[in-house]
Amino acid sequence: MSGFDRPALLRTLEQGSAEMQLALTERQSGQLLDYLALLHKWNGVYNLTAVRDPAQMVTQHLLDSLAVVPAFADAMNVLDVGAGGGLPGMVLAIARPDMQVAMVDTVHKKTAFLTQAKAELGLGNVTIHTAHVEQLKVPRKFDVITSRAFAELADFVTWSAHLLEEGGRFIAMKGILPKDEIARLPQEWRVLEVHPLAVPGLKAERHLVFIEATEKAEGSRP
Repeated sequence: MSGFDRPALLRTLEQGSAEMQLALTERQSGQLLDYLALLHKWNGVYNLTAVRDPAQMVTQHLLDSLAVVPAFADAMNVLDVGAGGGLPGMVLAIARPDMQVAMVDTVHKKTAFLTQAKAELGLGNVTIHTAHVEQLKVPRKFDVITSRAFAELADFVTWSAHLLEEGGRFIAMKGILPKDEIARLPQEWRVLEVHPLAVPGLKAERHLVFIEATEKAEGSRP
């Protein structure tokens, strides 16, 4: 594949993972690069991501998504809203094979890619939905719902709140600290924590915003 120097990309991935103290197996590293190769290939036709250079994709996509893995340490059933090309959903599914990861997007070409990637990578812990998240129905609610550059926080929690199990939480991936978005959150939701992230090779700001229902709202949920 043109421009896809797998040994060099693997070195960057392994160095970045080690810097973040993530213990990836050789199989997991291989799956992540297989996923990146698919994303790079499909990107030529379907425009799944604006980042085209494989080396930049390792940093801006793989390492950026891997940086959030520790935040999901206690999660077992996760939904990635507006999953797009599978970030962070696919990366989470590879890094945490013991965790169920569902991904939802409204765009058929994106969910077609995700379905293909799931099959080629043999990810039995992945489920793909083509739908608007506010209309999505599932047999089992999620203990964590996440998103990366999907929507404003208020819309994110409002549209997907019906899918969050009691006691669950939202983990939103954001760039700069979204103070204005936090201020506009509905009163039944509160920010539990804002955690800055350091992504190897990436100078841009990254933050995780942890959101949970207030006690009053939790008690009134069906």
